[in-house]
Amino acid sequence: MLPVLRVAFFIALKDIVRGNRWASVLTVVLITLTFVNLVIVSGILVGLIESSSLANRVRYSSDILLTPPTTKSYIEQSAAIISLIERTKGVVHYSTRYAEPAIITAGYKTKLNPKDAPDYARAIVAGIDPVRENDLTGIADKVIEGRFLKPNEFGTIVLGSNLLYKYIPIDSPGLQTLDIKGVGEKIRLEVGDNSKELVVVGIIKSKVGEIDQRMFVNANELRPLIRRNDLNVDEIAIQVASDLDVLQVKEALIAGGAEKFARIQTWEEAQPKFIQDIKNTFALIGAIIGSMGIVASSITIFIIVFVSAIVRRKQIGILKAIGINSNAIELAYAIQSLLYGALGISLGMIISFLVIKPYIDANPINFPFSDGIIATTWSSTLARIIVLFVATLCAGYIPAKLIVRKNTIDAILGK
Repeated sequence: MLPVLRVAFFIALKDIVRGNRWASVLTVVLITLTFVNLVIVSGILVGLIESSSLANRVRYSSDILLTPPTTKSYIEQSAAIISLIERTKGVVHYSTRYAEPAIITAGYKTKLNPKDAPDYARAIVAGIDPVRENDLTGIADKVIEGRFLKPNEFGTIVLGSNLLYKYIPIDSPGLQTLDIKGVGEKIRLEVGDNSKELVVVGIIKSKVGEIDQRMFVNANELRPLIRRNDLNVDEIAIQVASDLDVLQVKEALIAGGAEKFARIQTWEEAQPKFIQDIKNTFALIGAIIGSMGIVASSITIFIIVFVSAIVRRKQIGILKAIGINSNAIELAYAIQSLLYGALGISLGMIISFLVIKPYIDANPINFPFSDGIIATTWSSTLARIIVLFVATLCAGYIPAKLIVRKNTIDAILGK
């Protein structure tokens, strides 16, 4: 077997050196572009949802999210749970939130006809400590108009961009938005039987549904409106030192008895299920698109090698006539294809991971619902390399085998 391999390598190298260089370049370029297509297209599709999931973790749930049990409307014994959180090793930041259904109305002072439909929207109003919330989520950086709330500030409100028609210009009965300019407008906030007039001081656009569909006021302002005098809150978001600490902190909270009064979820458990479903769907779409690229590339390589083998059928016939093993000739074309594949995949990895991915990571694609990144793993990349290698090998070996099978005399005579 070893002599056959040596002969095959010799023939393969000579064919590459003395063969049609443009055909070789075209083959390598095809493999390179196919690999880039496999990695980048699939990576961007998955990255769309990966980025949305990451944003949800950073801007809303943080690493661990505590919410009321299904049978309760708020987290009882919040003060004791907060004390437990502060004593738990691994906790870096935490933020408490009041979150209540509310109605905001605009233009109520200028409405001439009482029968006219009011300009209103229903949403969750979140009462927060602006300093703690910003330390945890960096939410102030996502203000696109005006400013964020100031500590202990009264009479002001910050709206999520999804509550304004100017950012969601869609007329739909199921979508309620305010048709106002934005910062500086006065709106009426109604929570239950209580209402208060507030001034819009900022608009937030974070590309996280839970944030952009909310409105924010200081906790001290919201608490009297919801008659919450016991300091029990509706949400507690916790940031931990590292991913390794997430489960440890959760277990510590459970061991401390917090689970009796709150549902404790890691950021992954708190993610909406549809995000994972969409992620899997986009991964499948990316795989389908990549498979089509592999098929197209394989067919092209097949044609190139087949034409090359036909042109050289006289040479192949002479090689067989002087005693060169047919297996060695077939193997030579397989080795030639593998060399093209190795070079094409290497170039593809350089372009994908040293050029395109770093650039996209530094400059995410500005999609409407997320900042597009390229999400890929080394295990998935290795699988793509193997698939592309196998496809390239078959595309080079099969046409060579078809030509080598021809009668030696017919091959020499070019028949």
